[in-house]
Amino acid sequence: GKTTYCEAMRRHLAARGRDVVIINLDPANEKPPYEAEVDVSELVTVDDAAAEYGLGPNGGTLFCVEYLAANLDWLQARLRPPA
Repeated sequence: GKTTYCEAMRRHLAARGRDVVIINLDPANEKPPYEAEVDVSELVTVDDAAAEYGLGPNGGTLFCVEYLAANLDWLQARLRPPA
């Protein structure tokens, strides 16, 4: 539902001439049907975390959220406007 909503809103806003920036913070959604300006899967994915640490989907998701929190500098750098 979240991916469908984001894509529908992107199309809706773009059709009205609005600038749209999508940020994918879902580490389990590695290939969304839209181009995300920032994509957490560049930093960490649930599949990689699960494989490396022997985690299930919930544990992998929790690991990814904690990993992103520990690496907020990565996210902040990508959210800054280009110089």
